Amino acid sequence: QRLFFPSQKPKSELVRISLRLLTSSAYRLQSECRKALPAEPSPAPDMQLVTQQVIQCAYDIAKAAKQL
Repeated sequence: QRLFFPSQKPKSELVRISLRLLTSSAYRLQSECRKALPAEPSPAPDMQLVTQQVIQCAYDIAKAAKQL
């Protein structure tokens, strides 16, 4: 699933940076969550590392949302 924003570029640099952080963090979060459900017969992921990455992505999303 892709995130879409209005085609007009925001005038505020802070808004552009926040939107960039929000979208990149959302893509990273999606990728990290997929790692938690590995396809057979691949080895099991390091769940502690995946959990840390998910927490970091969620923090980045919250930070970007607050800036907006």
